[in-house]
Amino acid sequence: MEFIPVNEPLLNGNEKKYLCECIDTGWISSEGPFVKEFEKKMSAAAGRKYGISVSNGTAALEVAVQALGIGEGDQVIMPTFTIISCAMAVTKLGAVPVLVDSDIHSWNMNVDEIEEKITPKTKAIMIVHLYGLPVDVDKILELAKKYDLKVIEDAAEMHGQTYHGKPCGSFGDISTFSFYPNKHITTGEGGMIMTDDEELAERCRMLRNLCFRQDVRYVHDEISDNYRFTNLQAAVGLAQLERLDEFVERKRAMGKYYTEQLRHLKGLILPIERTEYADNIYWVYGIVLEERVEADNRTMQKLLAEEGIGSRTFFWCMHEQPVYQQAGLFSGERYAQAEYLARKGFYIPSGLALTMEQMDRVVAGVEKVMERISIR
Repeated sequence: MEFIPVNEPLLNGNEKKYLCECIDTGWISSEGPFVKEFEKKMSAAAGRKYGISVSNGTAALEVAVQALGIGEGDQVIMPTFTIISCAMAVTKLGAVPVLVDSDIHSWNMNVDEIEEKITPKTKAIMIVHLYGLPVDVDKILELAKKYDLKVIEDAAEMHGQTYHGKPCGSFGDISTFSFYPNKHITTGEGGMIMTDDEELAERCRMLRNLCFRQDVRYVHDEISDNYRFTNLQAAVGLAQLERLDEFVERKRAMGKYYTEQLRHLKGLILPIERTEYADNIYWVYGIVLEERVEADNRTMQKLLAEEGIGSRTFFWCMHEQPVYQQAGLFSGERYAQAEYLARKGFYIPSGLALTMEQMDRVVAGVEKVMERISIR
């Protein structure tokens, strides 16, 4: 029985052609021409003036937070239900993540809980769009203006998504994307920082390149890492970007099909199709088990694997991360909705290369597994 992976990218456009051009010309490093072209076209697609490519999405967050001048003792408000990269970008600088619970319907941060978390030490709010639907951005922008806060928009999963018709990644002082293989646009690994501020963009370029001084090379006034992005990666990214509209349409069709085929099953909460400000782009097809289902997401992952179907659990909450508990962060904090999603949420195969035959196998596998699980 062929195992169906949770994600497989679609690489049947101009990827090979552009990669061969890199090899034929010898331009494979971060100095190659595809890098600037990809930065220009990707930032234009996201409605930004400047794009700064980096080695991965985590690097994009780290550079973005550092570029904004966030440091020791500063507070950054963010969701507890997210990937650790978001919190790590803050804690590595000696700053403190201040956590917010989730909205159980959209799976994003509950924006109504943000204002009560703001203190004199708060320097920024980090928006993290999750699983296919954007956060309600306007409410956050209003708070940022009211309290003079910076806004970091993590749009890692939002290639091609919009909020009230405006591209995700175009909001706040600075935004970030990831190009990991499970994203709508992939470069294998890779990320990008975007901003409309020329000075901020120039600082990001410096930070991604070991903080070389502009006037004298190999002299450094600050410490940073090597976060550079290669011409090979940019070549793949450019070919992927050429098909972004097609990819979004494909993902939405996949999401619709899964919902039609799975909605009859008891015990499953399927992703909502739209909110008042966006239609779901189904970055992945997530499912949440109802409370009455006597199983968690790890059990589902194990049972689906037995049927030859890959799956992945949702993110684990920041306040429950052992590394942060050992450091004395978030002591006694509880976030009921986020904890529920972290234990009951998972996603099924939904990569762009998934075939209709494979989707039908996934549906049959989910049906079979649910027959084996007790529902109170």
